[in-house]
Amino acid sequence: MNLKLPLSYYLNQDVIFLAKDLLGKVLFTEINGDITAGIIVETEAYFGVVDKASHAYGGRRTERTETLYSQGGISYVYLCYGIHHLFNVVTSVDGEPHAVLVRAVEPFVGQEIMELRRNMPADKAAISSGPGSAAKALGIDRSFNKKNLTENEIWVEDHGIRYAPEVIIAGPRIGVAYAQEDALLPWRFYVKGNKYVSKPRS
Repeated sequence: MNLKLPLSYYLNQDVIFLAKDLLGKVLFTEINGDITAGIIVETEAYFGVVDKASHAYGGRRTERTETLYSQGGISYVYLCYGIHHLFNVVTSVDGEPHAVLVRAVEPFVGQEIMELRRNMPADKAAISSGPGSAAKALGIDRSFNKKNLTENEIWVEDHGIRYAPEVIIAGPRIGVAYAQEDALLPWRFYVKGNKYVSKPRS
């Protein structure tokens, strides 16, 4: 049974919908035969050229941001503050640079491998809370940039995990104060009460 999300899923042009819909989906990586996966419990939507918080704001195109302009269904991984790798799902159609940042996952498969990567027990929230930790727990680094999300290195599956609407909280994104009024947009989504969601929790 193929649980992997198809390419068509990522071509949806409503990035806000996708950021919310990805909650409960399961992000997998396979590295040297080691499979790890986490349930996505926190995301942020980045609305392309009109979003001041987006790397593609104003149509900016650099070697780094070029990945965002691809057709949806590939990964965009970049280094933040020179330390943390952040994993984003590129969405929408070719030339429309929408993306969803995965901010936190709940360990699901390969917890022992995650524990080694993060040097802490899997029941400790910090193991995969926050985008840098989530990527590290899943072994995601810059080599995962521009990967096809329908292939076998990194992919997303639907395991039928659904959260009731009242458990999905929308609030402003984190760490985007430079985006002025766009910093206040309620485009961060998370599962209320899930301990792996990054702080600040409201």
